[in-house]
Amino acid sequence: MPRLADAVIVATPDREHAGAAIRFAELGYHVLLEKPIAPTWEECVGVVDAVEKAGVILAVCHVMRYTAYTEAVQRAVAGGRLGQVIGVEHTEPVGWWHFAHSYVRGNWRRAGQSGPSLLTKCCHDLDWLRHVVGRPAVAVSSSGGLRHFTAANRPAGAADRCLDCAVEPDCPYSAPRLYLGFLDEPKRRRWPLPVLTTDLTEHGVRQALRDGPYGRCVYACDNDVADHQVVTIEFGGGVTATLTMSAFTPYGRRRTRIMGSRGFLEGDGHQVTVTDFVTGRAEPVPVDGPTEEGGGHGGGDFGVIGAFARAVASGDRSLIRTGPRESLDSHLMAFAAERSRLTGAPVRLDG
Repeated sequence: MPRLADAVIVATPDREHAGAAIRFAELGYHVLLEKPIAPTWEECVGVVDAVEKAGVILAVCHVMRYTAYTEAVQRAVAGGRLGQVIGVEHTEPVGWWHFAHSYVRGNWRRAGQSGPSLLTKCCHDLDWLRHVVGRPAVAVSSSGGLRHFTAANRPAGAADRCLDCAVEPDCPYSAPRLYLGFLDEPKRRRWPLPVLTTDLTEHGVRQALRDGPYGRCVYACDNDVADHQVVTIEFGGGVTATLTMSAFTPYGRRRTRIMGSRGFLEGDGHQVTVTDFVTGRAEPVPVDGPTEEGGGHGGGDFGVIGAFARAVASGDRSLIRTGPRESLDSHLMAFAAERSRLTGAPVRLDG
């Protein structure tokens, strides 16, 4: 069959990424692939090998690389304002209700179906850290796990569904409070409410909570992914970084601190400030572009789609800010971190 288009977007459930991406590459399509590449290391490698063999363009949706905020951080680091980068402290505040929605009740709740939560939520962040530091990781260690959303933490008198629960009014993870409250928020009517139901009325939402997975008690689900995890990464040249992923925060932007020999950078996904160790002054770094949810992820969604379209049209692969092998690096870090978390031992990546 002749090709029907130049390119495809693969945005299927995570466990279906590899088969689709490999087959489309074999047919000669350029591929824009939602992250993660795949739930297993073997599948990730299979996708990258397939696109390289076929000679097609692969862009993994590491949208954080395509934001004006990231460009501002990168300018400050690459321009030498911090001197030698010594360490990075990075936090992904998933948010208590977001984690309950996606990783306890939702599609990413089980590692066997979609991968560990660090991979599905934070391969973005691992790719971003590698980008900012500018060197590959050589060692990873990690600790954390499923600490709270278990049957052992179920309150006395809790029911299997929030609509039937006597303790629901005092529960931070009350599904009725969360989803019915979103009916009055235009942004939340776009997401996450349509995940529950197409009937965006009180009746429709209540019916979804009665019959569907999002009305379940968070202490009575079949989830098994980590809800809090800390990763320590050693990059080439001795640069260290920590990544903290946690459910137990407000829902918000990533926060980063970069420690250098001449300066200190602090960013919140919106603003960037550098403290100069010579003058002692803290000065803002201009962010030249949208930092709100223009186009999603602070402009990163439009950024990656635009770069992919231009790369396909021109044949210029350099427009893709993270190539296949570099995207694979972030996934290798995620799988190594999960191995370390489960075994308690650090994992070397350079041997």
